[in-house]
Amino acid sequence: MTISRRRFLHHTAAGSAVLSMPTFLQACGHGTQQRVVTGAPAGANVFAEWFGIGQEDVKAGLAALTRHGADQAELYFQHRRTSSIVFQDGIVARASTNIDQGVGLRCVVGDQTGYAFTEELTRDAMEAAAHTAASIARGSAVVAPEELRRQELAGQHYRVEVPWRDVGIDRKLPILRRAAAMARRRDPAISKVELWWNDVDERVMIADMHGRLVLDERPMARLYVNVTAEKDGQRNSNTANIAARRGIEWIGDEELEQVTRQAVERTMVLFEAGRPPAGEMPVVLASGPSGILLHEAIGHGMEADFNRKGTSIYAEMIGEKVAEDFVTIVDDGTLAHERGALNVDDEGNPGQRTVLGEGGQLRSYMHDAISARHYGVAPTGSGRRQSFRHVVMPRMRCTFMEDGPHSREEIIAAVGNGILAETFTNGQVQIGAGDYTFYIKNGWLIEGGRLTRPIKDINIIGNGPETLRRITMAADDGRLDTGGWTCGKNGQTVPVSQGIPTVLVSQLTVGGENA
Repeated sequence: MTISRRRFLHHTAAGSAVLSMPTFLQACGHGTQQRVVTGAPAGANVFAEWFGIGQEDVKAGLAALTRHGADQAELYFQHRRTSSIVFQDGIVARASTNIDQGVGLRCVVGDQTGYAFTEELTRDAMEAAAHTAASIARGSAVVAPEELRRQELAGQHYRVEVPWRDVGIDRKLPILRRAAAMARRRDPAISKVELWWNDVDERVMIADMHGRLVLDERPMARLYVNVTAEKDGQRNSNTANIAARRGIEWIGDEELEQVTRQAVERTMVLFEAGRPPAGEMPVVLASGPSGILLHEAIGHGMEADFNRKGTSIYAEMIGEKVAEDFVTIVDDGTLAHERGALNVDDEGNPGQRTVLGEGGQLRSYMHDAISARHYGVAPTGSGRRQSFRHVVMPRMRCTFMEDGPHSREEIIAAVGNGILAETFTNGQVQIGAGDYTFYIKNGWLIEGGRLTRPIKDINIIGNGPETLRRITMAADDGRLDTGGWTCGKNGQTVPVSQGIPTVLVSQLTVGGENA
């Protein structure tokens, strides 16, 4: 069965309105297994219901994709419906809905990768794209794809009560009005409240040459709050946001109180904040949002493609001591409802917990299927892509450091003079050398082992491996940041989560006054 893209979009768009929002922050249960339904062919209904095509169309696409031989080949179908609302001064300033769908076709022969995509889900369009991909990566013999078998997930990490496609704007506006009112009530100095709402209803279907057929529904929601305050002739603004793979039932008064309180407190403290002295000094990284430094300065260097190509500073360091014994770093796709969680990655491999470093030693990289084959290991469920238009790469999911043996109070008391970094707005890293720069929006000066006054608008500069070695204390208060972080790499963006306990880095360069 085939239907036109126009007719399919019209059918799926009928009866509900969903909203989409641009990405405002961009930083660059464990180990579920798959259960094969043996002997049961993939029902033709799933192809028609999800993507308006027939099973024979998919098989024809796979046959064309492997006609010159292949070590790996798959079709990656994606239907993504994104909705957004911008709420300013008590009214809807903008609302939009976007639907995007198509299929990406990849053929891998040795180190060659052929890739093509099409937005037209017809047999002719898929076969044409498959011929293009197959002509780029060529083997020596035809490989016949195996019969497709549906693989069911043994666990779900982000099941929702009501899919976002069934939630109308009438259920979202009361939430935005409550959030705006909560923010204004927190301080009379608040002069403006802006809210951005974003929800996503995404379906993916992966069919590969080895007969695997994997389906996943991936919800996402995010609320971003920006407040402006005026006091004594000054004006300051700051933000907070919450995001998760959840449905509308998640966003209650507790969540709204949390995000509006953070936005207002981060804004009001800026009226009292200054800049610290510049120079080399101890830096305490606060739990939660400071995970951005772990993500950028260390996490990217642990993605296997950079190591396979020899561009990462960690390329020859598996098994080596890289940090104190209490440092354990994990990338986990199985954390329920987290923004970076994945039931399966974009190659159809199950999400899992990957220990990157343990006991201070480097243990593993994050692998997609290509890098796993190169290193002779199993994929870690880390193969990700921005959309059907993009090739797969090893990417982070939920990256964090586990708790250490100290307390937050012990760590601050151990610092004679330094700073506490609390919230970050951006950062960048050079993967090869590991050098990084981060911008801190909020923090505190530490003097004599005590927090003395707030600081703002400073940079910290360091090197990833050196910073890892200089972590001398870690607290028992680790948490994942609730914000909507988006990671950029090689022109592709994907949603991620990150976190860290309070840690002490013995020395970093701080760009403060007289810098």
